[in-house]
Amino acid sequence: MGYVKWTFIIVFWLLLGALLHYALPQRDIVRVTGTEIIRKDFSGLSSWFYAQNDTGDAVTENRDLRLINSTRPNGNVMVYRNEDTGFGWPPYFKVDSSNLHAEAANVISTAADPQWVAVRHYGWRNPFLSIYPNAVAIVPVEGPDVRLIPWFNIIFLTFLAALFWGIYVRWRRFRQARIDPALDRIEDRWDAAGANIDARRGRFRRWLDTFKGKPRV
Repeated sequence: MGYVKWTFIIVFWLLLGALLHYALPQRDIVRVTGTEIIRKDFSGLSSWFYAQNDTGDAVTENRDLRLINSTRPNGNVMVYRNEDTGFGWPPYFKVDSSNLHAEAANVISTAADPQWVAVRHYGWRNPFLSIYPNAVAIVPVEGPDVRLIPWFNIIFLTFLAALFWGIYVRWRRFRQARIDPALDRIEDRWDAAGANIDARRGRFRRWLDTFKGKPRV
């Protein structure tokens, strides 16, 4: 029973951690190298990792997908998608994908004359599933070594930890005050019922021995 309990707890925290890592905003320092629009089929497994059509457009399985190509300071490439989130999940309320596409095109630069920007995004990049993080905002920065402190994530995770701790403390108090005494009463009644059954079984055996003419013990 203990293995089932800890398996459930571990799976719960892993799923919660994956959800938070996917949905919470992250910022990358990159150099935009180009923008493009591709035709994408959203009927497969990867459709779970895409947002939706632009706000106001009809929902279709095939539509255009805006991409922002970039290069990190270490030379690794990163590709972002540029989709509206509207009022769906995650709640970024993004409805300006066209404007963001124009902003990305305006900061395209080369390795010889780089212009570094911070791309705020959420989601994961997986070449195998053909999924991309969704860019939410692009902000110019002074250089590739600028330090960005994730204040929103710090405040949100602190609040979430306080919320879980408050729930745990109240649950523990409720369990000690209500559930544990009830379980103790049930256990006492069970033990009393078992003792009563043993006593009746003993009396029956003595009666049976008397009926058979055996001496009582």
